[in-house]
Amino acid sequence: MNKAFVRESEGDDDEELEPSLKLPAGTRNYITPAGHDRLKSELEHLVKRERPHVVEIVSWAASNGDRSENGDYIYGKRRLREIDRRIRFLTKRLDVAEVIDPLRQGHNDQIFFGATVTIADINGVANTYTIVGVDETDVSRGRISWISPLARALIKSREGDSIRFQSPVGVREIDILEVVYQVID
Repeated sequence: MNKAFVRESEGDDDEELEPSLKLPAGTRNYITPAGHDRLKSELEHLVKRERPHVVEIVSWAASNGDRSENGDYIYGKRRLREIDRRIRFLTKRLDVAEVIDPLRQGHNDQIFFGATVTIADINGVANTYTIVGVDETDVSRGRISWISPLARALIKSREGDSIRFQSPVGVREIDILEVVYQVID
C-alpha cells in the first residue's frame, strides 16, 4: 500500500511516552516556574521558528516535482510530523500544568514539591535531591520527579525523620538530614 494512504494515529501522545514521563491519571502536572518557562519557550520556538522554516523547505521541495523520491520533501514531512507531535504534547502538558514556586514554602522543614532534600543511607552516604515536575527530571543534577518512589516516600516527612520505602532495588532506609526551599533554575 502506498504510504500516502496510510494515516498516522492521532491518538493520545502519552501512549508513546516512556513510563517516567507519564502523569498518574487525574493528576495535575506540577512544575516549577523555571520548568514552566522552559516548556513555554520550547513551544514558542517550535511554533514561531522551527515549524515555519520546515514548512518553507517542504513547500520548496514540493514545487520541484516528483515527490516520491524527493528527500527534502520526504524528510521535511517527517520532521513536520515530529514537530506537530511535540507541539501537541507541550500544549497538553502546559494546559494541565500547575506552577508551584518552592520559595513560597519559606523555612518549612516538611517536604513538599520543590524541596531540596539531603538524605543519608544506612552506610552514611549523603545525597541531595530536588523534587521537581515530571518534565524537569534530571538525575545527573539531583532532580527527581515528584512521582518517583523516593520522592513519594519523602513527601510529608520532616527534617530529622528516618523512613523506609520500597525502591526499584528493594526496601531502603534513609535519614533526612536537611530540607531547604530555594530557587530552582
